Amino acid sequence: MSHSEFDPKHFVSNLTTRPGVYRMYDEKGELLYVGKAKNLKNRVASYFRVTGLTTKTMALVSRIHSIEIAVTKSETEALLLEQTLIKQHRPPFNILLRDDKSYPYILLSNHHHPALLFRRGDKTDKGTLFGPFPSGSAVKESLNTMQKVFKVRQCEDSTYSNRSRPCLQYQIKRCSGPCVNLISDEEYDLDVRHARMFLQGKDQELTAEITSQMSSAAADMEFERAAELRDQIIQLKHIQEQQHVYGQTGEADVIASIIQPGGLCVHVMMVRKGKVVGSKSHYPKMPIEITEGELLSSFIAQFYLGGIQELPKTLIISHELEDSEALVEGVFETTQKKIEVLSNVRGQRARWLELAKLNAEQGLQARLSDKRNHFSRITALQKLLGFSEPPTHMECFDISHSSGEATVASCVVFGADGPDKKRYRSFNIEGVEPGDDYGAMKQALTRRYKRVKSGELEAPDVLLIDGGKGQLTQAEAVLKDLGLVNIFLLGVAKGDTRKPGLETLYIGSKEDEVVLPPDSAALHLIQHIRDEAHRFAVKSHRRRRDKKRRHSVLENIPGIGPNRRKELLTAFGGYQELLSASQEDISKVKGISAKKAEEIYLHLHKS
Repeated sequence: MSHSEFDPKHFVSNLTTRPGVYRMYDEKGELLYVGKAKNLKNRVASYFRVTGLTTKTMALVSRIHSIEIAVTKSETEALLLEQTLIKQHRPPFNILLRDDKSYPYILLSNHHHPALLFRRGDKTDKGTLFGPFPSGSAVKESLNTMQKVFKVRQCEDSTYSNRSRPCLQYQIKRCSGPCVNLISDEEYDLDVRHARMFLQGKDQELTAEITSQMSSAAADMEFERAAELRDQIIQLKHIQEQQHVYGQTGEADVIASIIQPGGLCVHVMMVRKGKVVGSKSHYPKMPIEITEGELLSSFIAQFYLGGIQELPKTLIISHELEDSEALVEGVFETTQKKIEVLSNVRGQRARWLELAKLNAEQGLQARLSDKRNHFSRITALQKLLGFSEPPTHMECFDISHSSGEATVASCVVFGADGPDKKRYRSFNIEGVEPGDDYGAMKQALTRRYKRVKSGELEAPDVLLIDGGKGQLTQAEAVLKDLGLVNIFLLGVAKGDTRKPGLETLYIGSKEDEVVLPPDSAALHLIQHIRDEAHRFAVKSHRRRRDKKRRHSVLENIPGIGPNRRKELLTAFGGYQELLSASQEDISKVKGISAKKAEEIYLHLHKS
């Protein structure tokens, strides 16, 4: 039976409005996609709208040969069934996560002389497990810290039972040598107890207890023991300072999602006993277009209901979920654990969420900038443009201004390894009517490519122009006037919906239009170059616009001379950032007292 024989209108008209799960199959009977719905009729009908579908969704719909429905009693049941089917069949159009059940733990063994040991996924050992930690390096860092502070052994029992003299760890003061009775059982048990308190997050109680023991040792004139305890306290204070959340409490997984042209990232940051114990970025594939909230919903369901990660008491998330109630109920039905899902948080939780967002953004940027990834995208662009060799010198221009004020044109350069920031240039545009982007583009291109014509600069393989046909016309005219006929022109214009992934490309001329699929590696490279040109243009424009403002404002503050102005602007990176700073932040700048910080803050915000 051909695809055309599937009648979606007739199928939808007979659907129930109850919650359930739908499964989409292709002509060969292979499962394409599994989805859940609060209202099956409305959800399935949305795939067959005449307009508004993304390219990836249309790719899925074009392959549908049949749809099967499973009605459930509630949205929660639908969620649970959906995750079971995804895990069982791994359909190509669903977001799929690596089923990783090997998260690392720290084991405190049940032994006459307990050991602290690295364990990954295996929970059969006798003892107490602490974790899970997000990575092996996080466990090793914690074990390394505890070796220095508590000197509890970290050797396996087979090594321990065969020692006749102390090992190197004892020599470098990272073990107290219980294997050859160099420490009494009472003292060793006390060190184990302190290590357990540390792993349980009882830092303040631990510090207070060791401080009391130090005072007692000093009173009994056991000065060597008192000195050892003093060193432990110093090391614990240092660790607490590094945690940045000293005195805080709480247990949560903080989850941030980000979607950009070319990829997506979900970052999970694990907080236990008020401490950030580590984090991990995930890069699931996105076969169909989704929002950050939908990405989080799919990720969380698989990550926790699928058994990949153990559940904390709280999930703090970067975007609201439409199905958060169903998720909470599904977790309770599956695990008998009650959790809360929060997106609107304050205080320390808000700072954790900002950190998770930053990590997601940085992780995705690092992934997009990876040299191997960049090479595959250059190769895809080579194929698209019909080049015999991969293009290794690409330039892109963009214009930025504020209602015509301080117009700046940017030029970014990409090489064989990605962005070549040393070769970026910005052009202050003068003598052009405010808001005349075409005139600004013409001036910038002429100033840049006159130097190419004279031999001062190397000509690029590809010149990418952001802005569509109008800006492309300016580029064609400039290159023609300068006689530069070997530079390949590539125009990129936002489509009708102005959504990333739906751009129109003009390859070599205004007439040769191409729209690439959203998962095209060549399109991802073009988007990356275009977005970098826009970012650099905005940055250059703000620098130019703020230059006069910031000097005039800061020069009017009594007692703020050139050196202090320089310290302030250097500390915050610019006038706008200084304007956003709190009075407390300003007081931390070198040479700025609390009183002077108050004067500066009031002066900046007097309007």
